[in-house]
This record gives sequence, structure tokens and C-alpha cells, in this order.
Amino acid sequence: MSTIQNSIDVIVKQGMLPLYFNADESKSITILRTLYNAGIRAVEYTSRGPEALSNFKKMIEVRNAEMPGMLLGIGTIKNLTQAETYFLEGADFFISPGFVPEIASFLISKEVLYAPGCMTPTEIIAAENTGVKFIKLFPGNILGPDFMSAIKDVFPNLIFMPTGGVDTTKQSIETWFNAGVSAVGMGSKLVSKELMEYGAYETIEKETKRVLDLIETIKG
Repeated sequence: MSTIQNSIDVIVKQGMLPLYFNADESKSITILRTLYNAGIRAVEYTSRGPEALSNFKKMIEVRNAEMPGMLLGIGTIKNLTQAETYFLEGADFFISPGFVPEIASFLISKEVLYAPGCMTPTEIIAAENTGVKFIKLFPGNILGPDFMSAIKDVFPNLIFMPTGGVDTTKQSIETWFNAGVSAVGMGSKLVSKELMEYGAYETIEKETKRVLDLIETIKG
């Protein structure tokens, strides 16, 4: 299992975090392989359906066998029971749509990264005071880069990543990075329902490589 700092380093170096869920186990695994082949080394699998846990177990198995250096995290974690369950399955990091103090305490005590979704300075302060280092700005499309610019100086020791509303265009990504984020969460804009449905894995791989290159250039 990855340490807090190691998970942060991998996500920040990558500059983005792909996230997806698919009810189909084999599709979930193939997408993981596809992202790995594109150069991705940290992925968030979202716990959004009854199949999520069994899929995740299988994905961890395949990751361990085939994908050295790949961190596999779990998203949409909303209570301590879920956090404990996925911790036992070996999730490398945990992401929530909101800030849950007991999840933060549990994971920080285990030296595992917890990135809560926050929308207000009050939530960010509460998270920071429990020891959280990495904030998911959510929903990013509502908050926007201006929000990030406005709060950045108040939270110099935190790392921020918007999820929701980040497009795969240079303009969108660059605007967020200029505002002060260290990475961007990439969901349906990168791994869309349509692409998954049609098994367009080559397209996902090409697009992921393009976005990784784009981020390299922007950060460069």
C-alpha cells in the first residue's frame, strides 16, 4: 500500500487523475490496462455501483500481477465502513465527494492518502485541521478556477485538485494550473460512457497520452 507522500508525489507528477466506474468486471480491467499503457500510474476507481467492490478486488489482483508502479485508489467513499472495507482490499488512496472526519482520522492513522471533496473555505479548514494534505475541489464546474485563485494564498500547505468540469483542452487545463492546482481529476471527459460502451480502448489510450503530454507542456 502506498504512503500518503508517495501517493501525492505520483498524482502530482502525473498532473491528472483519471477516474471511472464500469459495472462490467472485464471492461473495468481492460480500461485499467489501457490507462497503464498510456503512461498513467495512479487511477481512481469510483465506488458507484453494487459491482464496485468485487470489480476492485479483481483489479487489485490484475494490477499486482501486471502493472508495477500503478496506484489504484477508490473514490466516492462516504462512510467509515466503506473506507475500512476498501482499506482491507488494498486501495492505495481514498477520495470522497465530501469531507468525512472519521474517514480522515482512520486513513491518516494508517498513513494512507485521503482526499476529501470540499466546496467552501470552512470545509477546507476542517479537513486541514484533521491533517488532510490533499483537497479535491468538487464540483469543479461550479467552483471554477477563480475560486481556486481566490483561496490559494490562504492554504499554502495544501494540494488542490478539481474534479468535475475540467475539459481535456489546453485552455481548460492551463487555466486551472495557472489558478494554483497541482493536478486535475478527469472523469467522463476522458473515459466517457460511450467510449467504454463501444470498447474504444485505442481512443482512450491516445487521448490519455495526449492529455499527459499537454500537462507536461503546461507545467514545463
